[in-house]
Amino acid sequence: MRSPLPVLAGVGASAALVVGLVVGLTAPVAAADDGGGHDGFTIKDPRIVESSGLAASRAHPGVYWTHNDQDKCACLYAVDSKSGETVATVTMTGVGKPRDVEAISIGPDGNLYVGDIGDNLGGKWAYVWVYKLPEPKQLKDQSVRAQQFVVKYADGARDAEALMVHPKTGRIYIADKKEDEVGGLYEGPEPGAMSTKRTNVFKRVADIDQWVTDGAFSPDGKHLALRGYFGGELFSWEEKGGKVSVKEQQRLSVPLQRQGESMTYTPDGTTLMYGSEGAGSEVEPVEAPGGGGSKSPSGGGSSVFGGDGGGGVGGDVKVGALALAVVLAALYGLRRSRRRKSS
Repeated sequence: MRSPLPVLAGVGASAALVVGLVVGLTAPVAAADDGGGHDGFTIKDPRIVESSGLAASRAHPGVYWTHNDQDKCACLYAVDSKSGETVATVTMTGVGKPRDVEAISIGPDGNLYVGDIGDNLGGKWAYVWVYKLPEPKQLKDQSVRAQQFVVKYADGARDAEALMVHPKTGRIYIADKKEDEVGGLYEGPEPGAMSTKRTNVFKRVADIDQWVTDGAFSPDGKHLALRGYFGGELFSWEEKGGKVSVKEQQRLSVPLQRQGESMTYTPDGTTLMYGSEGAGSEVEPVEAPGGGGSKSPSGGGSSVFGGDGGGGVGGDVKVGALALAVVLAALYGLRRSRRRKSS
């Protein structure tokens, strides 16, 4: 996928300078891990350099599934959060050559859903793909046959990086990535109506004023979390009479990362895990709003909307990065405000 830096030139050269300084001040710091899958870790596999999606395993506690957005194979990687090592590589068969894999989610049926939904041409592909395969019971290198669903949007092609499967209904949702206008949340057919023999049309069900790079449902299905590069939002989620009601609830505390691409809830819903692209990238934990957990971010990485600065030289760097991030967040907010006024 595209880096956020060139796009931010649209809000002025000062914004690009701020981003450059922020990235320079926020080099990854190894995080401690208690083995429970709630603490941060560093992805050590040298093959994983563009981790674009993240999903907490349901079958294997403490393991997270990820993938590259561009890869030589149709591969998924199971990473142990205790060590940061890849403990299994799953090669999907029956799907052809992936194009731009941006998201992964686990449904209530125990299947992995993989979103080959990116579009670096800015929304030119006539269709995209979603792959479905069972989460392996054993963690070992293996090939698993997947189902391939052809997907298109009712209102035309678009670029997207977030795919979420509702944990109660099993329905698939995609949030598109809009840089200069309000984006949308798209709902797929009912789970039983998804077909491998015909095109599956996703319909817009809500506007999302957020530059979305990934998203996740809370395990109870009552909230939808969406993140961008420099911020995020939590939405309440209701379904009545077959219609979805999505309401913005609060801003999320998103860690400062090199290129924030992914997120997932821990299975107990207490923590949001945030991932980034890049070799040796970090996955950082933040207590989920209303999750009832006691975990807080471990290791480096200030939040755009929260977090402490610490002390000493490391603390000074964090404070400086946080100050720059606040400026960046203000620029981001200004763009949103302008879009709202013009709409």
